[in-house]
Amino acid sequence: MTISAMANEIGESADVAAGIVRSRDATRDIAQRLGIGSAPLCVVCGRGSSGHAGILLRYLVETRLRLPVSASAPSVITAFRTPLKLRDALFIVTSQSGRSPDLVEATKSARAAGARTVAIVNAIPSPVAEAAEFVIPIGAGHEHSVAATKTVIGSMAAGAALVAELADDGALRGALDRLPERLTHALALDWSRIADDLASASAVFVAGRGLALGSVREIALKLSEILRLPSIGVSAAELQHGPRAALSSRTPVIMMRLMDETAATVDALAKELRAQNIALHLAGGPLGSLPWLTEDDPLTDAITMLVPAYRMIEQAARACGFDPDRPPRLSKITETF
Repeated sequence: MTISAMANEIGESADVAAGIVRSRDATRDIAQRLGIGSAPLCVVCGRGSSGHAGILLRYLVETRLRLPVSASAPSVITAFRTPLKLRDALFIVTSQSGRSPDLVEATKSARAAGARTVAIVNAIPSPVAEAAEFVIPIGAGHEHSVAATKTVIGSMAAGAALVAELADDGALRGALDRLPERLTHALALDWSRIADDLASASAVFVAGRGLALGSVREIALKLSEILRLPSIGVSAAELQHGPRAALSSRTPVIMMRLMDETAATVDALAKELRAQNIALHLAGGPLGSLPWLTEDDPLTDAITMLVPAYRMIEQAARACGFDPDRPPRLSKITETF
């Protein structure tokens, strides 16, 4: 059987993370030069999978640096033509291709307004990299599959590496040191039992809290992109509100549970959903139904859980006769304005 590019690229994620760890000195130099002591806020900018890396970055910046974070709406610059007041703000743009015009213009505008701009980008040189003051390479090499995998994991690891240096956080550095090995071990985890419920699903909910939310949104995107299945990624807290009314026997829930301050609420929700006979696939914790590793740092666990999820989606696509590398009506580089 021919191995898909997506499967190969999932398998390369550990090498990408290892490269980011090896680049720690360069990341530390950027952190020292940023001088964000007077920064009033941080703005994260990115679309699609890069935006999901930004969600993880938001939780890290707010919990480790105590800076409020806003998600940039690039159309404010490109469509509404309204430059923002961002003097001394930390502006972090994440992009795989570095070519989308809206991300380029948002970065240029932030820099012109006096923000300290950092680009986490895979393609160097690229317009986004050239627009930013500082650049952190993802270093994932070329990605052949339309669905991004190793670059997403690399984006998340690179953002975490920057925060580790800005916060001088030794524990976070240590977790990143362990990440490549954990990504390798995660390749052996079999989450194929989820696919049985996907075959008859009308929609899928993916849920988690805090540091897991970026990965939750990413898994939901891949379910829609690769398996062509309507999927929504929500906070487990939000799943206790309006979206819960949409749950049924035909809407399985995939839930990610991390060993942190959100664990108890996720466990409680898992018990409630099982009592209501909702098909629940839970990764992590004593109630987990999916194979998982010994728990480590919540940040790197949130990243690592992407590997078995990606593998399950790639395998389910091939079982359905779908090409995981070429989803219909999509291209590798999407240029938005």
